[in-house]
Amino acid sequence: MRKTAWLILCMILVLSLFLAACSGRDKTATNGDKSADDGQAAENKEPVDGGDLIMGSSGSPTLFNPMYSDDEVSGEVQDLIFSGLVGSNKEDFTPNTDQLAKSVKESEDGLTYTVTLKEDIKFHDGENLTADDVVFTYNIPLNKDYDGPRKSNFEALESVEKVDDLTVKFHMKKVDAQFHTVGLSFEILPEHILKDVPVSELGEHEFNTKNPIGSGPFKFVEWKEGEYLKVEAFDDYYQGRPHLDSITMKFVPDANAMLTQLQNRDIDFWAGVPPTDIETVKSFQDEIGIKVEEGLALQYNFFAGNLRNDLFKDKKVRQAITHAIDRETIINEIVEGHGEVAHTPESPLSWAYNEDVPQFDYDPEKAKEMLAEAGWKPGSDGILKKDGKRFSFEMKTNQGNKAREDIVVLLQEQLKEVGIEAKPKVVEFSSLIADLDPGVWNFDAIVLGWSLGTDPDPSGIYHTKEIEKGLNFNGYSNPELDKLMDQQLQEKDRDKRKKLIGQIQAGLAEDQPYTFLYYPTEFRVMPAELEGYEFHAKKVIYKPHQWWLNK
Repeated sequence: MRKTAWLILCMILVLSLFLAACSGRDKTATNGDKSADDGQAAENKEPVDGGDLIMGSSGSPTLFNPMYSDDEVSGEVQDLIFSGLVGSNKEDFTPNTDQLAKSVKESEDGLTYTVTLKEDIKFHDGENLTADDVVFTYNIPLNKDYDGPRKSNFEALESVEKVDDLTVKFHMKKVDAQFHTVGLSFEILPEHILKDVPVSELGEHEFNTKNPIGSGPFKFVEWKEGEYLKVEAFDDYYQGRPHLDSITMKFVPDANAMLTQLQNRDIDFWAGVPPTDIETVKSFQDEIGIKVEEGLALQYNFFAGNLRNDLFKDKKVRQAITHAIDRETIINEIVEGHGEVAHTPESPLSWAYNEDVPQFDYDPEKAKEMLAEAGWKPGSDGILKKDGKRFSFEMKTNQGNKAREDIVVLLQEQLKEVGIEAKPKVVEFSSLIADLDPGVWNFDAIVLGWSLGTDPDPSGIYHTKEIEKGLNFNGYSNPELDKLMDQQLQEKDRDKRKKLIGQIQAGLAEDQPYTFLYYPTEFRVMPAELEGYEFHAKKVIYKPHQWWLNK
């Protein structure tokens, strides 16, 4: 929401959130107060060092190890602490060399990648980052004892070879079209700290929560679970010391409380502001000195049933559920028009987006007909029954996301119109993610979101191989689409690959493993004096070393 998609769950999984506490901080850095010097300050466009930024997050992180984390908030923390080999351009999401790699050369046959590192890169403890750390990191998902969510990202990787201290070669078993964009983007871990930890124990190691050491622009200071996490500027960051002294992520699961804290400037930055609150925020933005940046997020929100449950196994029933859901009303009434109806699990921002897919528009009468054809008949209480079983289930979503909290209530009403009883249950974000973990799958249905990857490969969420230990938590399987997903990863020609991915999107739209609800517009609120911030549809934390406060 980070395998390419969480890809991570997402979670956008789509899974949208942000972050700290320090009552004694210097508020003059971010309070936006007017003064006689404002005109002069407005002219100052040379970055200055200093100041603290407090970000609000409606979700809490789980751990800080890029080979094991699978939620969006943890990923944001990792973007502060760690560095990957390649970065992502904000315009088209293609890979760049803004990160550790000085260059990446792909062989003509697509079976070898030669990565040359920048010089003088250091970890937060002062040790140099070299090819040894890259080899160590990439051997983790290749290890037979690895049980993290990244395994499928590296199925095509044969081996990793150190050429010299600054050069690494990646040898592929087969062509992998997403490897340059996604495979080379995972952050590098320190071999000198973790080399003696068995891979079977690495996911639970205290490094991941107590003292993560990376090479990113900020270093870990403290995490008080459920309250805040603080990082501070790393003086020896290879791209230069960040301008900000520190960033604190403050965890506020209640959206109303978050709004109050923003208005009081107890937080300075809030990504994922509910569309229902954005006009309120704009009404006081000048008074408290904040600004709003917005754009279509690289994500989609969805309703998904657990396909292990007999209620959701029939494709016709899933299509009927989509017919019963009025997505235009969700967009117009809950997110106040700030979104687009989704029919496929890829963003319109992607070069691989296919708009020509089967669509199941709002039609409750059609839904009733399809449910009847599938053997579901109204019971005495109006709820559908089949073989003595009522069409009744619990529908979970995450606390703190006001839009989703409202959506489950609306879905309850809409589904009841066709004889389906959906009972909303709002739970804390990390608890919900735990319910979706491989082997747990403790849910009937959920409303959530996927934060999509910069590469349009859909296999991380929908391939059968991802059910047992990956991100395919609702157990969807289509062998024909599995073949297409494998095929597109071995296609180097972008136009041909786009056609294959388009076929996959059409197949997924037909099968409706999820009801794809909408692509949201994301609103990010920040101090009016924050300079250097660039809106990236995928990453809230994008080039944070360039952020500075124009006091």
